[in-house]
Amino acid sequence: MAVALLFLGLLALLLIGVPIAVSLGLSALLFTLIATDDSPIIIAQKLFDTMEHTTLLAIPFFILSAHFLTSGGVSQRLVDFARAAVGWLPGGLAMASVVACMFFAAISGSSPATVVAIGSIMIPGMVAAGYDKGFAVGVVATSGSLGILIPPSIPMIVYADAVEESVGKLFIAGILPGLLMGLFLLLATYVAARRMNMPREPWLGWRALLRGGGRAFWGLLLVVIVVGGIYGGVFTPTEAGAVAAVYSALIALFVHRDMGFRDIPQVMLDSAKMTSMLLFIIACAMIFAHVLTEERIPQHLSSAILSNEPSPWMFLLMVNIILWFAGDFMEPSAILLILAPLFHPIALSLGIDPIHLGIVMTTNMEVGMITPPVGLNLYVAAGLSGMSLGQVTRAALPWMLVLILALLVITYVPWLSLVLVSALY
Repeated sequence: MAVALLFLGLLALLLIGVPIAVSLGLSALLFTLIATDDSPIIIAQKLFDTMEHTTLLAIPFFILSAHFLTSGGVSQRLVDFARAAVGWLPGGLAMASVVACMFFAAISGSSPATVVAIGSIMIPGMVAAGYDKGFAVGVVATSGSLGILIPPSIPMIVYADAVEESVGKLFIAGILPGLLMGLFLLLATYVAARRMNMPREPWLGWRALLRGGGRAFWGLLLVVIVVGGIYGGVFTPTEAGAVAAVYSALIALFVHRDMGFRDIPQVMLDSAKMTSMLLFIIACAMIFAHVLTEERIPQHLSSAILSNEPSPWMFLLMVNIILWFAGDFMEPSAILLILAPLFHPIALSLGIDPIHLGIVMTTNMEVGMITPPVGLNLYVAAGLSGMSLGQVTRAALPWMLVLILALLVITYVPWLSLVLVSALY
């Protein structure tokens, strides 16, 4: 009963508009004061203990890398390469948006950064070319969510820290599911463009394609450095974040020269703001998760579920449903920190690989990025396009259904998540 009050308190705070981080921390604090004999000092200690998780140090580095890439002209080069590659197909600009989002997601690790970087270029470009504005916004808002699944991925780092799994294995496991998501979006865009008779660009020739690939080379090389460095044992995931940040700065300042030293303070400030917001949410989610652990909720939930002898596929379906509802109200990092420790032991008991579970949960977070009322990508796309949140939500709905279909394939075909991990480890 007391635990039900904890969740009801959290839900009530969210419904009246209290920020997610404050809702998590305040509900945990009130529960500790009212329903337990613990000292509230424990809450303060847990808040600072969060900063001792070395895995989480990768997050500010990847955020800084994403801001350097966004400010340094890498996104424009990726867009040019994508347009040369697929712009000649029906709905070519829309398909180029999906491909460009996949490229940028693979080097930034941030979903909102992907929407901003690609959307600021492609949404006006598609509208000017004769595309329906809602169609353009829906494609970019949905494709930008690939930043969560295609490694490097900040939610994967959070999941790995929550259940003490390998970040490197999760990064490798996310490659094929991320490509599958992108392929589903490309096919859906192609079919929609054919049915709606949308414009296509002329074929620019192999020379333009090679030129575009050459201009985008330095940005795409970051993927090889990060993933290859982790797999090859050259550096840890945390060190990979630092390498990505330094490499991105060097590209922006000395290779592309699209930004100068005078722009660095603003990039650092923007990165610090996003890092502070995200780490505060993570710290408060850690407090909430600590209260759940002290009340032995993972053990009680595990016993209750396993007593009904569910099959693995039924458990995974339940995980998807719970995460879908949670994604309507909470930020991905908070969801993973609270629910991953609950689902992890049950998955192990049912013989489900924890790496596969991590990919399923991360993919659900991707869908949550375009699910109202908390879907961050919807707000970002609304700000870029000048459309209302309701209009953006309706525009993104068909693409969200495509992502859900891909999610079911990823959930029930664990081979997609585990084949590269088995081969490389």
